[in-house]
Amino acid sequence: MKIGFIGLGIMGAPMAGQLIKGGHEVHLYSRTQVPQELTAAGGRSCASATEIAQQAEVVIVMVPDTPHVEDVLFGEAGVAKGLSSGKIVVDMSSISPVATKEFAKRINALGCDYLDAPVSGGEVGAKAGTLSIMVGGPQGAFDTVKPLFDLMGKNITLVGGNGDGQTTKVANQIIVALNIEAVGEALLFAAKAGADPAKVRQALMGGFASSRILEVHGERMIKRTFAPGFRIELHQKDLNLALSTARSLGVSLPNTATAQELFNACAARGGAAWDHSGMVRALETLANFEIGQDTKA
Repeated sequence: MKIGFIGLGIMGAPMAGQLIKGGHEVHLYSRTQVPQELTAAGGRSCASATEIAQQAEVVIVMVPDTPHVEDVLFGEAGVAKGLSSGKIVVDMSSISPVATKEFAKRINALGCDYLDAPVSGGEVGAKAGTLSIMVGGPQGAFDTVKPLFDLMGKNITLVGGNGDGQTTKVANQIIVALNIEAVGEALLFAAKAGADPAKVRQALMGGFASSRILEVHGERMIKRTFAPGFRIELHQKDLNLALSTARSLGVSLPNTATAQELFNACAARGGAAWDHSGMVRALETLANFEIGQDTKA
């Protein structure tokens, strides 16, 4: 299959790499330079999003936020200008469900199908090809693209129509943020009480409190490894989507709002580019104590 991939950042580059390894003809475009390892593996660099759409049967977009997707699709050298009837556009970014429905209508008007297919699993999942992919759009387009999703992920679900994939991702990001907060509070509590947080985490991993967040992000908190797998500023964007959509629906999300304020506190300290597990630093500031600190000091 001829595939176009736009957006080759922390997530996009390894995802595109999985498609190249799968034997597909993959055309690549990024606002910055296309990674050399992808072209060395057989990827083909393109000069614009329009060129990507001209070359590919399936165009995949993986960029940070709603305005970026709109620009990639409908900008001066955007995807829409290179599309012809029968092609499929797949947005794997995490963006507004409302905007997604509008983008889908505009692509459909060009005779093309549209799938919103945001992912969960972070850089680790992208590199391993084990992402969870939550998809909104027509069954036929999903069936066509499913073999590509299989190369990038393991848990792949057609949730419903356009926008439903993005709604699912927002729900996912609520759960992740609140779990990060819970793990941060628990390990901070244990450390302040004088227990070894690494051993506490190990004990909790065998019980009902076990989770992927405790496993991966709990370890980050203890080892102080906050280089981003998923940046705080991107999680802030996702929680903004959750809170603004919730307001329009008349739904209260009190703990989501608290998690967002903790992210905001991290960003105020210069931590917008920290991994989102760095939320624990805001909790540590409130406690005037750092996980791993000696309580006897």
